[in-house]
Amino acid sequence: MNTERPFGRALCAMVTPFDAAGGLDLDAARELAARLVAEGCDGLVLNGTTGESPTTTDAEKAGLIRAVREAVGPGPSVVAGVGTADTRHTVALARQAEEAGADGLLVVTPYYSRPPQAAVEAHFLRVADAAGLPVMVYDIPGRTGTRVEPATLRRLARHPRIVAVKDCSYDLLGAARLIAETGLAYYSGCEELNLPLYAVGGAGYVSTVANVAPRQLRAVLDAFDAGDTAGAARLHARTLPLAELMMASGLPGTVTVKALLGGPVREPLQPADRETADGLRAAHGALPRAEALVVA
Repeated sequence: MNTERPFGRALCAMVTPFDAAGGLDLDAARELAARLVAEGCDGLVLNGTTGESPTTTDAEKAGLIRAVREAVGPGPSVVAGVGTADTRHTVALARQAEEAGADGLLVVTPYYSRPPQAAVEAHFLRVADAAGLPVMVYDIPGRTGTRVEPATLRRLARHPRIVAVKDCSYDLLGAARLIAETGLAYYSGCEELNLPLYAVGGAGYVSTVANVAPRQLRAVLDAFDAGDTAGAARLHARTLPLAELMMASGLPGTVTVKALLGGPVREPLQPADRETADGLRAAHGALPRAEALVVA
């Protein structure tokens, strides 16, 4: 495993396709997964918030992992979201994901109950001990109500299977310090910070917007790695209007992605209205085309 980028650089937090009757559409999932990999994603994160994990069953989660693994083959990373508010359930999902063929686990801080840091640490350690897969800690206090504090992350980094963080803490200084101090692979979970976090040593990103703009987001990292920092900044800026509409307009990213890709969401989510969908399509249409993304 590449310890600096254990799951690759460009990861998509993939939506879960449903059919017209509301059931899991595995054929559409296979097709979407294969396209995302073909268009530049190093890996796919399944059964996360973008994948509507709160409203999919455990059996559906396992079925999705198996279908996507089959579709993309052994090369791209398949990371399974297994986080719940219940440690026992999370452990069961971690073991299920390993059996279904996942390469890694995305584990969110237990939500709603707002456990203290000692309990947060114990939760992550229990999951890491329960399965043989590397773990990406998901720090998103705006959703869970509880941050994974830097001191907690320093201790968690000592576990051999806790290797990465999906960072939605909006603390770039703290992230830069932890990258330097712990060696944890930091993945941006906020599109506006993809390039800033990468520039201070981040591993890459886990992106909802990548469902509809995989080439454009990857091109930012490619330009930076090629030494064209000014070009990377320009390409990054070109993605921001769409990212803002998709992720900061008051609608969940799942809804805005499906407004562009098509397909239903599960209740309690509701589809985007026509005006919102039209605005998203206009912003998506303004992205640079593939031929403008080639790094010299």
